[in-house]
Amino acid sequence: MLLNTRRSFLTAFLALPLIDAARRKAFAQTAPELPLTRACNDGDERTLEREAGPFFKPNSPLNSDLYPDAPGGERITVAGFVLDNRCRPLAGSLVEIWHADENGDYDTVGFRLRGHQFTDAQGRWWFNTIVPALYPGRTRHFHFKVQRPGGRVLTTQLYFPGEPGNARDRLFHETLLLELRDTDDGGFGQFDFVV
Repeated sequence: MLLNTRRSFLTAFLALPLIDAARRKAFAQTAPELPLTRACNDGDERTLEREAGPFFKPNSPLNSDLYPDAPGGERITVAGFVLDNRCRPLAGSLVEIWHADENGDYDTVGFRLRGHQFTDAQGRWWFNTIVPALYPGRTRHFHFKVQRPGGRVLTTQLYFPGEPGNARDRLFHETLLLELRDTDDGGFGQFDFVV
């Protein structure tokens, strides 16, 4: 019996063969389709940029397992692909994440809940982390920087569906929503960056 866990979703995600974006969406059958999510086959529709905010720090560690930094937080795995605008995977792309902790605070001294990695041969990336808490003036979100080899850096933010603060947040945009599924041990969010 297959367990409904973050690990089982990540294992299924990593087992996906390299296929076109439309067939990859079949993986998310249990989640509602997000019609506003920009797709790589739309031509020049790249992922929207958003500001880094005041809490970005360069030189984050090479680390995809951030949840030990906040053992009391609600666990989530965030995963996806880095693709060009023709749905081709971009191996070796840099993907960097940083976000607030379970109390809505950012680590401004060290590298707690900050990390980066490089996409694999199929353009896949993933982080095991926690759901960031809300803090005044913002809706719940993750910060990302994504850079294809030799390309410019995309700075953006990803958001959670159904958050009451989404409509009030000046940086929120529907095309930056995670496809989110609940599992028995936390959440599993997916987003494909198009750069």
